[in-house]
Amino acid sequence: MSTDRNRKALQGYLEGHDPSAVADDAVFTDMSSGHVWRGRAEAAFIGRHIGEFAGVPATNKDVDVPLVVIYDFRDGQIVAARIFWTVPVFLAQVGAMPGPAAPTA
Repeated sequence: MSTDRNRKALQGYLEGHDPSAVADDAVFTDMSSGHVWRGRAEAAFIGRHIGEFAGVPATNKDVDVPLVVIYDFRDGQIVAARIFWTVPVFLAQVGAMPGPAAPTA
C-alpha cells in the first residue's frame, strides 16, 4: 500500500471532486442507517430538508450536519467508505427534537 498514492487520491477527491479517485466498485455505507451507495456517486450533508428523511417529514429548513468518513484504499483509489454523521444534530436543526446545533467554524 502506498501512503503517498492514497493521500494524493484522497486530496483529489476531497478538493477537486476527482471521480477517478474512486473505484468503479466503491461501496459507501452510512453507518447510522445502513444505507449503501455503490460506485462513484457523491453525497453531502449540507442543504435544505425538502423531503422525508430519517423519519422526519420535509421542513424546508437548512441543514449542516457534521460527519466523519473513513476511507479504504486499493491501488490508489477509494474502494469503500464508512460514514458516521450526527443524527441528533440533524433532528435538532429540523426541529424534530431539542438538541445541539451544528458547530460553527
